[in-house]
Amino acid sequence: MAEPGTNRYSAAAPAAARLVAQHLVMKPYIWSALSVHTHGMRNLDGLKPPFVVVANHSSHLDAPLIYGSLPRRLSKNLAAGAASDYFFDSWYKALPTALFFNSFPVERQGMRGRRGMAGVLLNEGIPLLLFPEGTRSRTGAMANFKPGAAALSISRNVPVLPMALVGAYAAMPYGATVPVPGRPHVHVVFGRPLRAAPGEIAHQFSDRLHRYVVEMHDTTARAYGMPTQADFARAVALRAAAAQAERDADAEVFEPVIEPVVEPPAALEPPATDGHAQAS
Repeated sequence: MAEPGTNRYSAAAPAAARLVAQHLVMKPYIWSALSVHTHGMRNLDGLKPPFVVVANHSSHLDAPLIYGSLPRRLSKNLAAGAASDYFFDSWYKALPTALFFNSFPVERQGMRGRRGMAGVLLNEGIPLLLFPEGTRSRTGAMANFKPGAAALSISRNVPVLPMALVGAYAAMPYGATVPVPGRPHVHVVFGRPLRAAPGEIAHQFSDRLHRYVVEMHDTTARAYGMPTQADFARAVALRAAAAQAERDADAEVFEPVIEPVVEPPAALEPPATDGHAQAS
């Protein structure tokens, strides 16, 4: 029996509402604003729920691109982990997040406090979408993956579907509220479903997933003349160096030259006398 509070993730009525929201509202808008290209669809052959989707996270476009690109048989009940302090701090953000993405709250510091919910959903056959970086990139450069998704895969014996999103940051960077004009090109890359190797612990599996997502991202980026992760990292380093140089210039203080103070020589005192004139 499903645990209390989890029925909405797989019930027929919410699934029908998500179908309308995702395929009649969200996907038509996103696909009209972007030029979306998908790669690796063959890797989805044979994949069945439950599973865990992981991807790089650099834009508010990421989740809509994933839901819109996955076949309906895989996205129907896909539940996205969403930052509890951002998407679930008010009803007017929580409601559309749940409607469009079947979302459940997670803490930004990994899966703390919500690991039980994620495990329950997987046990009930509900696939999960998690962004293992923990937060959206401000620069396009990927951070290391937190091990929560890998740990769930190992503990629940479910595969991980790695995905790479290329061009999403440029299409709608941090701080933007709508995609940039001109229908920028975005590539959605599906990798091979992976499981932990025998004896591979969560941190090791997570690092392997991270390397695979970077490889998919950069291979696609180079093929289409788009920035690689090394390019993003180099741009971050250059901006940091320029900012540091500016701070150093602002903080530089030229000490004034202070002339040493020379005390004037003491006045010569007349020779002491005993009050009588000296005989010549």
